[in-house]
Amino acid sequence: MPLRVALAQLDPLIGDLDGNVAAIRRAFDAAVERGARLVLFPELAIPGYPPKDLVEREGFVAANRRALAALAPTLRGAAAVVGFVDRVAEQPGGGHPVGRTVANAAAVIEDGQVVSVHHKSLLPTYDVFDEGRWFEPAAARTVVRVAGVTLGVTICEDVWNDPDFWARRLYPVDPVAELVAQGAELIVNISASPFDLAKRQVRPRMLAAQARKHGRPLLYVNQVGGQDDLLFDGASLAIDAGGEVRARGREFAEDLLLVDVEVGAGAVAPPGGAALAPPASDERAALDGLVLGTRDYAHRCGFRGAVIGLSGGIDSALVAAIAARALGPDNVLGVSMPSRYSSEGSKDDARALATNLGIAYQVIPIERMYDAMLGELAIPPAGDPAASAADDLAAQNLQARLRGVILMALSNRLGHLVLSTGNKSELAVGYCTLYGDMNGGLAPISDVPKTMVYRLAAEVNRERELIPRSTIDKPPSAELRPGQTDQDSLPPYDVLDRLLEGLVEQGLEREALVARGFPAAMVAEVTRMIRISEYKRRQAAPGLKLTTKAFGAGRRIPIAQRWQG
Repeated sequence: MPLRVALAQLDPLIGDLDGNVAAIRRAFDAAVERGARLVLFPELAIPGYPPKDLVEREGFVAANRRALAALAPTLRGAAAVVGFVDRVAEQPGGGHPVGRTVANAAAVIEDGQVVSVHHKSLLPTYDVFDEGRWFEPAAARTVVRVAGVTLGVTICEDVWNDPDFWARRLYPVDPVAELVAQGAELIVNISASPFDLAKRQVRPRMLAAQARKHGRPLLYVNQVGGQDDLLFDGASLAIDAGGEVRARGREFAEDLLLVDVEVGAGAVAPPGGAALAPPASDERAALDGLVLGTRDYAHRCGFRGAVIGLSGGIDSALVAAIAARALGPDNVLGVSMPSRYSSEGSKDDARALATNLGIAYQVIPIERMYDAMLGELAIPPAGDPAASAADDLAAQNLQARLRGVILMALSNRLGHLVLSTGNKSELAVGYCTLYGDMNGGLAPISDVPKTMVYRLAAEVNRERELIPRSTIDKPPSAELRPGQTDQDSLPPYDVLDRLLEGLVEQGLEREALVARGFPAAMVAEVTRMIRISEYKRRQAAPGLKLTTKAFGAGRRIPIAQRWQG
């Protein structure tokens, strides 16, 4: 008889122990009703992932362990694997630094009892990960007999070290190989694996290679949702012993994925042989991720609504479309703040966008405020022939900062979250105004290169035109001085984005980029712009990570430094 297993991909909230436990119970009960004998939950499902320095709080760790102790007796009728933070016994003589007396752990529960606990062996300390700061790795790996099968329990990174898949291994240990050598018949991986567009392709191939190599079915359950700057896509996978993906969880939505596993034969199939839905396009996945990340961030930080400055440009249009989907059109306010340099076309586009999306719309001209500030500061207006370059830049930035003040005032008054509208290309080279258009509590598209902004806008418009065609077609411009376009100051975005990918995401040296055909002077200038804008980015609103290297926790560059590369 096949073993029916449920993969419960949940959207836990860090520190909401009661809420997370309640979600676990609901999913468990639903799985048992559908005949599951084993239910898998994501990594650290009880405390939420990533808990970061909360694990240095004794009260937090103790509360999460009490939550597990209260949860276990209620889980009857099937076995379960549940993630939590475990306490590690002090070594003789002590000496553990603060935060490393705990382990990232999985509890295996059967008949209402915790029958075994498994600690995570491989602790990532690259990009956005810093688990070696908080957790002790497992000293050993052991299988467990549960639900009539010998189970090899792994936690997220534990399956990311196959020497036959990766050109360079990060760890000397291969937990999957050890568990198979001990007789594991089924490998399960409970995970909280953050999303990026490249990983979306790599992860299924890597997991399939593990299953095929060891001739064992592999079940992977992943967290879903947004947590600060991280997006979790779910997309849980059930893979047979031959390395074929037989079932896939939904992307960016909670799901309960059921599969029947023929352990001896290594076969995996959804009940009733349901067809495997093809994955969505990268653009669809990215848009869904940004919507879910914006919704989770706003709601979990106590905001029901958002306010956005609508310039009539494509960036603010995309952010407004994301906000309308995430929070509902009735909870979004778009604000047009025209100056003397705002074109009639841009003002019309902003109004049309708000109408198409069904969001509230308000016009607050900044002209009188701008005139008053120019007079008080004795700055010639932007574009004035008598102005110096510094005067011209100050006058341009003054407009952006006045708009930032207005948006923050509306945020205070309405209790709305200000969404910053800058994209990754602008943020990279500092083509943005600190305390102006960088104002906000969340920057949803700060890891979206400008060329991808256009692709996501097309995805928004796939069923019907929401973002006006004229917004998409016109040359990008900040409209802070007469006749301004972005390409006055920057290379064409298709060129800039390819260069930024090499510099920021791939970490290539100048020589390698010149060898790829980029002009040496352009490489030097863009490199300089990235370097001198670090102080701006450090003060930017948190953004949602989509690429392999976002500006934020995963990129740690000194602000005060003289390296010119």
